[in-house]
Amino acid sequence: MTGPLALIGALIVLAGALFLFLGGLGLWRMPDTYNRIQAGTKATTLGSLLVLLGVGVLVPGWAIKLLLVMLFLLFTNPLSSQVLARAAHRSGIAPTPATRADALADDHGDLT
Repeated sequence: MTGPLALIGALIVLAGALFLFLGGLGLWRMPDTYNRIQAGTKATTLGSLLVLLGVGVLVPGWAIKLLLVMLFLLFTNPLSSQVLARAAHRSGIAPTPATRADALADDHGDLT
């Protein structure tokens, strides 16, 4: 594939790779577990979606399969980060002293 569509697809994949890199950098640079979970989840979700979108532009025959993978990522990544943060909070991992609000403080483990 040549032409403007290949260039657009390559730029979208490059943007996705940049977000994935920034997500990895956020995992290294953030001060505590909760910030790392958020940085990793948000950046890698967007990065993965952009990479898959770019591949979909480059290889149009894979569009339906890539769309299904994108939907799966949209549902599972935020859910997994919420579960990780809740488990970290329940196990007693303290947030950084700069944290002002603790939304999980009222969580008593009720499953309802």
